[in-house]
Amino acid sequence: MTLEEKAARIMEILDARFGDPAPTLRFEDPYTLLVAVMLSAQTTDKKVNEVTPGLFALAKTPQAMARQDEAVIRAAIRTIGLAPTKAKRLIALSQRLVEAFDGVVPQDMAALESLPGVGHKTASVVMSQAFGVPAFPVDTHIHRLARRWGLSDGSNVVKTEADLKAIFPKARWNQLHIQIISFGRVFCPARGHEPSQCPICSWAQTNNPH
Repeated sequence: MTLEEKAARIMEILDARFGDPAPTLRFEDPYTLLVAVMLSAQTTDKKVNEVTPGLFALAKTPQAMARQDEAVIRAAIRTIGLAPTKAKRLIALSQRLVEAFDGVVPQDMAALESLPGVGHKTASVVMSQAFGVPAFPVDTHIHRLARRWGLSDGSNVVKTEADLKAIFPKARWNQLHIQIISFGRVFCPARGHEPSQCPICSWAQTNNPH
C-alpha cells in the first residue's frame, strides 16, 4: 500500500465515522476562540469549556479583558492547568491586540504568533476555525496518531505537520484536523489502546512506510 492509498483509506474511514465534526472548544468569534485555544494547553477542551462561560461573562473582548485585574482572571480559570501563567498571558495578549491591532484578531499567521502566549499550533487553529484558512494544527494527539498510522516518523511536530500537509489535500486540512482528534478520543487513545480493535491501526500499522 502506497502512502497515497493509505491516506485515501484513512480519509474514507474518518468521513464515515466523523463526517462533519464540530470544533470541541466553544467560541463565538475569533477572539473567544483564540482565548479558548490558548487556555487549552496542557488541559482538556472539556475543562476549558467549563471555565470560559464565567470568564467571558467578565470580559469577552480584548478591550474588556485588558482592563481586568490578573487576580480576577486567575480566579475565573483556577480549575485549569497553569492558571497563573495563563491569566498573565491572557491579559498581555489582550493588551497587545488593543495596542497593535485595534482590538481585532489578525487574520495572519505571523501576526498571531507575535502575540503573547500564542504559538504556531494556536495560531493554526485560529486561522482554520475562525477564518477558514487551510491549516493543519498538530497537537499531541495528532502527532501521536500520525506516527501510529505511519504518516510521519514522529520526530517532532514541525515534521509531522509538513508530512500531513504533503499527504492530504489542502482542501481537507481543516476538517481532517478535527476528524483525527475526534477519532483518537473514541478509537485510538494514548493508553489502553488495542491496535487490532482500531478501525485504522488494525491495518495502518502493518503497512507503515516509515
